[in-house]
Amino acid sequence: MEKAIMRKMFLVAAMLGFLWSACAEESFPRDSSVGRPDPVACPQAYPGGEITEYLGPSPKSLNYYLDNNMMSARVFDALYESLIGMDSQTLEYDRGLACRWTISEDKKTFTFWLDPEARWSDGRPVTAEDVAWTYQAIVEPTNMTGPHKLSLERLLPPEILEDGKAIRFQAREVHWQNLGAAGGFSILPKHVFAGQDFNKINFEFPVVSGPYRVRELQEGIQLVLERRPDWWRAKWPSAKGGNNFDIVRCRFFEDRDNAFEAFKKGQIDIFPVYTASQWHRIEDRVQAVRNNWIVKQSVYNHNPVGFQGFAMNMRRPPFDDVRVRKAMAHLVDRPTMNHTMMYDQYFLHRSYWEDLYDAAHPCPNEPVPFDRDAARRLLSEAGWKANPQTGILEKDGREFHFTFLNRDGVSSKFLALFDTALKDVGVRMTIQNKDWSAWAKDMDSFSFDMTWAAWGAGLFKNPEGMWSSKEADRPGGSNITGFRDPAVDALIEKQKTEFDVQERHAICREIDRLVFEQHPYALLWNINYTRLLYWNKFGVPPTVLGKYSNESIYYWWYDEDMAAELREAMEHGEPLPKPPEKVVFDDVFKPGK
Repeated sequence: MEKAIMRKMFLVAAMLGFLWSACAEESFPRDSSVGRPDPVACPQAYPGGEITEYLGPSPKSLNYYLDNNMMSARVFDALYESLIGMDSQTLEYDRGLACRWTISEDKKTFTFWLDPEARWSDGRPVTAEDVAWTYQAIVEPTNMTGPHKLSLERLLPPEILEDGKAIRFQAREVHWQNLGAAGGFSILPKHVFAGQDFNKINFEFPVVSGPYRVRELQEGIQLVLERRPDWWRAKWPSAKGGNNFDIVRCRFFEDRDNAFEAFKKGQIDIFPVYTASQWHRIEDRVQAVRNNWIVKQSVYNHNPVGFQGFAMNMRRPPFDDVRVRKAMAHLVDRPTMNHTMMYDQYFLHRSYWEDLYDAAHPCPNEPVPFDRDAARRLLSEAGWKANPQTGILEKDGREFHFTFLNRDGVSSKFLALFDTALKDVGVRMTIQNKDWSAWAKDMDSFSFDMTWAAWGAGLFKNPEGMWSSKEADRPGGSNITGFRDPAVDALIEKQKTEFDVQERHAICREIDRLVFEQHPYALLWNINYTRLLYWNKFGVPPTVLGKYSNESIYYWWYDEDMAAELREAMEHGEPLPKPPEKVVFDDVFKPGK
């Protein structure tokens, strides 16, 4: 009798606990879009054909966790998936490998249920074991997973539930990014990679879960991706009209100019233009553009604006002194470079987050002008004095000499103008040219004085990876300059528990002001649109690109009729109808039409 009463009391307590948990937790997604067509995708898009892209120089790895760059990210996104995805229009989190998830009331516990239909390409189900193994591989100290450790280190090792059908993450602290951290990393198959040295998993990915698989890799030449007709999400309405190409060829070129020449010959189908001289009046120089065989388009959408600049290693002299760093910024003649070399196509940076400012929030940072005299004064204040015989600046018996680690021949003309200004004030610069892999290796170990670095921007600003003091010495991390500042650290901590995006933006604007004052980079320039050249044989949506994407071909398809018209026009030397030169997403996006 007593045991029966105790058993009933236990059941009541368990039920009360369940009810409390149900009330305390929030369940997601509230309104999944996976059952609706993507409003950007074209109904007339159809799968098939192939496209050839220029992906960059030959990579040191295709493993995004080991080689953190845009090239490996794009490849990895085609091969692997995360627990949750994101709605392409609202940016709300949506289903991925997980069909649902819950968040506890204290916003520290995240439970995900794996979609029972989720499958690896070998037919095995994706399970919580795969999630837990991938998490452990990333946070393992001996694995060179650099910046990917940061967000996952805020989470305790996950707990596998319901015989591998669910997984629960517990956060060490409240952070607005914890859901994205727990649900947003690409999951790898444990049964394939367990037992291998993770640092050597670079090019062999025989089992995948994403829409593409690796068909062929020719080192230094190309990577060939093949669309998977058996992709487990292929029948989702939201997937229709995307990932249309049967074959995606990714060509490698160490020099971007060589890739451009290959593009003009038709060996590459699409070429995003990063160089003003290539873009400016190209129709006067290239018949294919003049005849609209190659489409030239400026595409404006909501893609966040990143930044670029000459990154200085603050961990060692001479760039451990803010006066020296600001002097370097004064010696970059950006107006002349923009006018004479880039046809005034760019705006000059004065912020690390340009898209945080508008009429209601004007940027307080004063642009650093080209000013040799200001640079001389700053260098003098820092203790650098000219040797009467050589004219070279010296301090404590050491000449002011540094090495610029370079990986791109296109930058030579800019560095030549910079070098002229440096020599004028008594500074010696040696330019060391390396290929991408060697450059990345030096950057991972902070073996540089100065380099040219360009960064993309996230839709949700997270300053921790690039500006936190604790990230300054993480190998392979994003804080390549070794930036440290206690005031910035305090603001980074403050924004972690702020769930209001506008409030976080206000904090990031304050961080931006403090970082700008320290001049870890001599900031350069940027554009707020995407410059595209592509052969006129592809169907594209009216917006050309997605709302937030850069040069993604996700919505494109090979159009056999357009390809035939292009061949006929080229055979007869006749022009094709001219597509719009400027495409503004908000002007042409008409959902439901």
